[in-house]
Amino acid sequence: MASTDQTVLQFFPLSTSLSAKVHPLVIFNICDCFVRRPDQAERVIGTLLGSVLPDGTVDIRNSYVVPHNESSDQVALDIDYHHNMLSSHQKVNPKEVIVGWFSTGFGVTGGSALIHEFYSREIANPVHLTVDTGFTNGEASIKAFVSVNLSLGDQQLAAQFQEIPLDLRMVEAERIGFDILKTTAADKLPTDMEGMEATMERLLALIDDTYKYVDDVVEGRVAPDNTIGRFISDTVSSIPKISPSAFDKLVNDSLQDQLLLLYLSSITRTQLSLAEKLNTAAQIL
Repeated sequence: MASTDQTVLQFFPLSTSLSAKVHPLVIFNICDCFVRRPDQAERVIGTLLGSVLPDGTVDIRNSYVVPHNESSDQVALDIDYHHNMLSSHQKVNPKEVIVGWFSTGFGVTGGSALIHEFYSREIANPVHLTVDTGFTNGEASIKAFVSVNLSLGDQQLAAQFQEIPLDLRMVEAERIGFDILKTTAADKLPTDMEGMEATMERLLALIDDTYKYVDDVVEGRVAPDNTIGRFISDTVSSIPKISPSAFDKLVNDSLQDQLLLLYLSSITRTQLSLAEKLNTAAQIL
């Protein structure tokens, strides 16, 4: 009887589905490193720090750049610098560990596999984060990848990068700055009042969408969703019951506190500037 054994091309996915969550500070830091890169460097790479949450989500909270040189067929990393920076970061935040690495550019390149292999020796299943600082699609697209082994029978042929879900969560103030950062050009940075105006417009749009959804459910045009209903109920119940006069007083008191802080900071800057000039004059005399 002829043998039925065959050599099969096998694709081994990860044992668990991974997802990543990145904080905006990491994106801003990567963009700043790209702007400050050496003139001859086409991209920057670095280490991602964070933790793995109980649900398996990789929480990326910090990063630092790692000097490197790369050509068409090889990549050289400054491993000593990488380990020194990691040691310094963990003295401040001991709970932050290596979760992956980042690079600027659109997607993965030929040298990415070599760099990923190095970080695979540091941790298991590192995340590769890419930030398109070249605005290939008109904005700075951000993607996350993991490496998946591709084997032929018992022989491992290569590692393939597979994109994973990426969540970019930020507060409204960070969202305004990120919206400006990811565009190719900006006429000017918004003032505090313009930023507040944009935030209020977005809040009103969300309230209008909520009103429309509730009306559609009441009229029977949309099937009710218990999860959305509980979320709306929790949101409404979290709003404190306060009279208009008490609300106006609360806002005015907060505004006066902010103005007082601005006034004190302005006086401090003036005093420091005056002291510096007096000190310079005394040294000259």
